[in-house]
Amino acid sequence: MNLDFSSAFTERTPRIVNAAKLHRSAARKKSPVFLVEGENCVEAAIATGGARDLFLTEAAAERFDEILTLAGNLGVYVHPITDKAAKSLSDTVTSTGLFALCDKEVLWGTGKILAGRPRLLSIPVNTAEPGNAGSLIRISDAMGADAVIFAGDTVDPLSSKAARASAGSLFHIPVAKDKSTPNDLLGQIRAKGLQILATAADGEVNLDEADELLAQPTAWLFGNEAHGLGPKLLAQADHRVRIPIRGRAESLNLASAAAICLHASAKAQSTPADSGAY
Repeated sequence: MNLDFSSAFTERTPRIVNAAKLHRSAARKKSPVFLVEGENCVEAAIATGGARDLFLTEAAAERFDEILTLAGNLGVYVHPITDKAAKSLSDTVTSTGLFALCDKEVLWGTGKILAGRPRLLSIPVNTAEPGNAGSLIRISDAMGADAVIFAGDTVDPLSSKAARASAGSLFHIPVAKDKSTPNDLLGQIRAKGLQILATAADGEVNLDEADELLAQPTAWLFGNEAHGLGPKLLAQADHRVRIPIRGRAESLNLASAAAICLHASAKAQSTPADSGAY
């Protein structure tokens, strides 16, 4: 695809000005679209039909020519932009010069997810850091979870930092931001036949000895980075599971704990016919 960069959008072009505003939560709430940056996210957005518009610099057009071709083949609107426009769109120190405007409809509803009879759910509660939110989406995708449902007072999974940290997985796995209380959400999940497991340093169940338990349809609760799940939510879980720590570290970070727990569940739920390499 040949692009005319002599008439490229600048940092003052209204389309660029409006897109740059999407870094702010208030602007995203009012808009039907959100902005993503970088090769993995942009390519995944285009390939899955989530992208409306592609913005790219001349250097990015040369570097990511396959993505440019894919966008053209799938009917995504392509707009050349200047380097200064890219700088205004980016929230990173070094911009890739590659951006996409995407439909917020990539987010699922909790009801739609549960209607699909999931066997493995990731339920982060009160996630405060966008990078952690994106990492949890990526980990859940990699471990074969059926969906991620963010519960409670959580960050926006469509923020640019969360989307970037997901490395494209935001467009691969169903993701929801549930608006009900965590208590109500757990009731909905349990009504669909899933057990609720929660990570806890002093949990009564040792993860290494829980294969039979983990083989059942499961929703894993993962707590806030700083404060965990809290006693009320821990009490509502069917079982509280501890991850054995054999070294001198006091604890694991959120992403590491989620990866270990989801991997254990996926392994326990797998059969010889569908098991793969991890």
